[in-house]
Amino acid sequence: MKAYDGMYIDGAWRPAAGPDVIEVVNPADGQVIATVPAGTAEDVDAAVRAARAALPAWAATPPAERAARLAALRDVLVARQEEIARTVTAELGAPLKLSQTVHAGVPVAVAGSYAELAATYPFEERTGNSTVLHEPVGVVGAITPWNYPLHQIVAKAAPALAAGCTIVVKPAEDTPLVARLFAEAVHEAGVPAGVFNLVTGLGPVAGQALAEHPGVDLVSFTGSTAVGRRIGAVAAGAVKKVALELGGKSANVILPGADLARAVNVGVANVMSNSGQTCSAWTRMLVHRDQYDEAVELAAAAAVKYGDRIGPLVNAAQQERVRGYIEKGVAEGARLVAGGPDAPREKGCFVSPTVFADVTPDMAIAQEEIFGPVLSVLRYEDEEDALRIANGTVYGLAGAVWAGDEAEAAAFARRMETGQVDINGGRFNPLAPFGGYKQSGVGRELGVHGLTEYLQTKSLQF
Repeated sequence: MKAYDGMYIDGAWRPAAGPDVIEVVNPADGQVIATVPAGTAEDVDAAVRAARAALPAWAATPPAERAARLAALRDVLVARQEEIARTVTAELGAPLKLSQTVHAGVPVAVAGSYAELAATYPFEERTGNSTVLHEPVGVVGAITPWNYPLHQIVAKAAPALAAGCTIVVKPAEDTPLVARLFAEAVHEAGVPAGVFNLVTGLGPVAGQALAEHPGVDLVSFTGSTAVGRRIGAVAAGAVKKVALELGGKSANVILPGADLARAVNVGVANVMSNSGQTCSAWTRMLVHRDQYDEAVELAAAAAVKYGDRIGPLVNAAQQERVRGYIEKGVAEGARLVAGGPDAPREKGCFVSPTVFADVTPDMAIAQEEIFGPVLSVLRYEDEEDALRIANGTVYGLAGAVWAGDEAEAAAFARRMETGQVDINGGRFNPLAPFGGYKQSGVGRELGVHGLTEYLQTKSLQF
């Protein structure tokens, strides 16, 4: 076990204000692998002050130079990709292959995209007799989750730095080690002192202090809708800008005429990836009544194949939460066709890949975010019924539509109340905006839309 010291503040690792530490546990075996400082409001204040002091110079830095620092950061992330992957596997429990391709690979693409955008975005433009300036919003307080620990930091830090903002990041307490690696990468890339700062700590202490700090101009948060509401309320009191990427209960709609086997298998893989700990996972599979029994059989077989191939959940509390939802699904009358609430291993925070059939739209497992490897398969009568079910939750983050004709799928997708829809298995695009409708959030991440979240507009009339 390694005991890490200090917070990354003003370009250096500085001692924490208090003596408390957070234990980092490997959820695959329950072993404590490290400790990090548990930050206090005093640590957050020091980091915000450093960010405020660095803001004028960084905001005035030419976009081409900001782009160069981001390109250097991307290169450091590439060089340290294997170390990043192994760190994520140790603290999150993700299988190493997933950590290599997704947890370490996607942040490289995102950082690279913002290096290009920083160099090409029109920060100044003419409209009639006005010059319109797109300026940094100021100091950003970023509170990031544990499920994609590096991606979520990069998805906030890269556009913030490209925009000319400075930033303080409070990572999830379960996965702080890869956040420390990122701080090291920022330093190695030559980002000026104070532009990026890192404070590890607990959400109710360090996270709340960061959200409430009067020196923070924008709070960017990814996590549960409940916490997002509290952050939104705090920000509203200070008339502070927020960007909130919250929960999801996304629908995977399989229309008659689609390649059923492919749609089901891809859908199951989507839910089981990262042990189901993905806010945009298609956790509701909607199938026409005439194909329902076949789809259920295919889904159950696909889930069983995952078996020991998925990693554990992030911690014991999350494991118990997911198992509780599985028990609730059985109690509500859903039919268990794969998996179940029993832990598949004696050690570690594992949950079996689980599929429910005969799920009705009003059941908790069809309405609430479970955040585990649990799929609900729902039956619909016709296209209008499918749309009603798909749109029938408080969430609207992502989704999928499958049809024999791409235009038919796209037409259905246009009617879905959700921020992102994959058509017939469309690939992930790091340049496309990501974010939610309804209670799935406010604002967008990734691409040019993610950059504009960190900008404010001024017009000069001549």
